[in-house]
Order: sequence, then structure tokens, then C-alpha cells
Amino acid sequence: MKPVKVGLLGLGTVGTGVVRIVEGNQEDLSSQVGSPIVIEKIAVKNTEKDRVIAVDRAKLTEDPWEVIRHPDIDVIVEVMGGIDQTKAYILEALERGKHIVTANKDLMALHGSEILAKAQEKQCDVFYEASVAGGIPIIRTLIEGFSSDRITRIMGIVNGTTNYILTKMSQEGASYEEVLAEAQALGYAETDPTSDVEGLDAARKMAILSTLGFRTNVELQDVTVRGISSVTREDITYARRLGYEMKLLGIADRQDDEITISVQPTMVRQNHPIASVNGIFNAVYVHGEAVGETMFYGAGAGELPTATSVVADIVAVIKNLKLGVNGLKAIVPYKPKRLQSDEQILSKNFILLHVDDKAGVLAQITQIFAEYEVSLASVVQQPNETNPDAEIIIVTHNASKASMDKVLKHFESLNVIRRIKSVYRVEG
Repeated sequence: MKPVKVGLLGLGTVGTGVVRIVEGNQEDLSSQVGSPIVIEKIAVKNTEKDRVIAVDRAKLTEDPWEVIRHPDIDVIVEVMGGIDQTKAYILEALERGKHIVTANKDLMALHGSEILAKAQEKQCDVFYEASVAGGIPIIRTLIEGFSSDRITRIMGIVNGTTNYILTKMSQEGASYEEVLAEAQALGYAETDPTSDVEGLDAARKMAILSTLGFRTNVELQDVTVRGISSVTREDITYARRLGYEMKLLGIADRQDDEITISVQPTMVRQNHPIASVNGIFNAVYVHGEAVGETMFYGAGAGELPTATSVVADIVAVIKNLKLGVNGLKAIVPYKPKRLQSDEQILSKNFILLHVDDKAGVLAQITQIFAEYEVSLASVVQQPNETNPDAEIIIVTHNASKASMDKVLKHFESLNVIRRIKSVYRVEG
């Protein structure tokens, strides 16, 4: 049996996991694809660096082009990260008829349509399961498992760093700054955590999932993004009192082929399954018209969970190679993109106001909601010994984004409202 040769771009955490799985599970993998899988060449930054796994130094190179242009390599696995230069490597590999497996969410969110178009032209596979939810096979599920259904909603925790931070804040009463420092010390958060905590990482993943689920070309700028850096202990305390957990959720909805996608801190009813997803774990909830509600849960990052998805994609490429069907399973968006207007985007909302502690204030506030046709589910005034102002907590029924924007703008001009302390979406 002629071996299938793989070129690896990157030997960091995920790349190391790929080598471990391919070499450690060779018998099982070979039985699935009908031939051995050999990692032929690996591009690294420094060939002399000590590594946590034993690798034949003859296979290492500091020149990625040596891997791309290797005549015997059939599959390029990209786990090095980066965008512009990495895109050049992948497009050149596709031009040479090589199949691509990548874990690069940034690349696929920004340039996926161009890469997939080139793959289709060259009849090559481009698989990127590991780019969204680590070890959770959500991309393959959307493409194959829901192929006979029509997806109307995708909602998920797709960033483990922010979920870890919010979980610790909720369970231990710690501040955002305290938990972020701990997450950085443990390696869960980068030295510069902006991409994670400001929701950019989750937004890129939601752009990918929405493109696949709704079969339309969703771009990063189509996603409304708000991170968790402004979430306080007080917000989480009030959420729990009302029966909610705070989660950074990516939410994509489709109604009559008009879509909306957002990433934002959200209060999730505690009896919803996604509310119990804690720590660094991810979960993706998918609603199909036929199947109804489904949820997929697992490790969203880490060496072996992510590498498992990468190697599963390698296996899929090789199976297609044996069948002669490479490049035929790519999902190319075919629906025109139609985004919902602010009048169409509906959600429940939590609002925490600091107001003058005097008679008639609540009546003024409820009158403003009525003026913009926003219905209220509950209104609670909470005592707070640390705050001399009165605190009013309001939860609305479903209201349009346009109406809520008008309410909040009106609040800013109302003298009796000292501060709009917090506003969050509510689910469940």
C-alpha cells in the first residue's frame, strides 16, 4: 500500500498533537484509509529547538515553501497561524493540486470564500473542522448531519477563555481583572487577550458557522460584536438572583432567509443546557426545522482535542482521494445575503439603572418603555448599601433592537437617571 504523505506547517501545540495521533494511531488510521499516513516534511521556525516529542530532524525545515513544493506530498496541514502569508502558502498549494487541512479560523473567516473558490477550481479539498470548536465536530455536522434540514438558529459558546473567566466570576465572586490574570498565568489567555475577551475570536467562528449553516457568504463585518471586559461581579450577581448565568454567546438567527449574527455577553436561563457549560469547554446549539433542538458539547481547544479534528479531516481527504471525489463536497455559499434590519432583530433585555431615589421615577421610566412599545416582563428595585442611588432592574419581553436603542437614548437625556449601568441580552 502506497503511503499518503502529509506536509505539516507548524509544530506548536496543535502540530505536536497531530504528530502524536498520526504516529500513535497509525494502525487504526491505516485501516480506515487503506494505506499508511506519513508526515513527510514539517515547517518550523527553528529546526534546532528542543521539542516535547521526538521528530526526525531530517523532516524539519525552516522554509514553508519546501513543504508546499514537495512533489510527493499530497496533503498540507496548516497549524502555524497567521493570515496574509499563510493565505499565500495555501493558495500556492492548491494551485499545485494539494489538499488542505487547516485549524486557522482567522484565515477562513477573512478569506475562506477565495480559498474555497480556488479549491473548487483545482478540484481539491479544503477542510477546517478544527478552526471553530476544537474537538467538537460541528462543521462536519452542519455540512453532512444537517444536509436534509434547514437550520434556523446557531447559538454557541465558542471561546473557552471567556467561558473560563465568566465561570470563575460566577462561581467564586472574583472580579474580571482577577480572573483574567489567573487565566493568563494558566495559559488559557494570551498576554494580549483582546481577541478573546473583546469577542473577536468568537465572531470569526460565528462567521464560519453562519456561512455553513445558512449557505450564504457571511463576512466578519456582518457580525455585531461586544466582549466581556465590561462585565462586573455586580452584573453576574444580579443575573444569578434572577435565575440566569452570564455567557459570551454567538447567536445566528434566520427568519425567512434574512439573517442576523452577533457575539455578546448574554444572560442565559439557568435551566437551559448551555448555561451549565463551564470552564474552558465549548458548546454549540443548533436548531433545524425538522430535527428541532440539538446541542454539541466538548473541549474547544487544547493539543489533542484540536488535533483530533485535524486528523479526522486528514482521514476525510484521503478517503476522498481513494474515491476520486476530492473537491466535490465543498459547501460554496449559494444564497444571496440578506441581513435583518434593526426593526427585525428581536430579543429580551436586562437593564440595570441607577436613578434618583424619589417618588415618580419608576413611572417616568415605564412611560418611556410604553412610548416605544417595549413590553416589560419584570421590574425590581434592589437595595444596595454601597450605592446611594436607587437601583432598578428591568427585564423586557422580546423587543426590537431599534426600539431598545430609542429607549436607551431617551434614558440618557432623562435627569432622574444617573447611570445606565448595564444592558444585556437575555435568552430563555
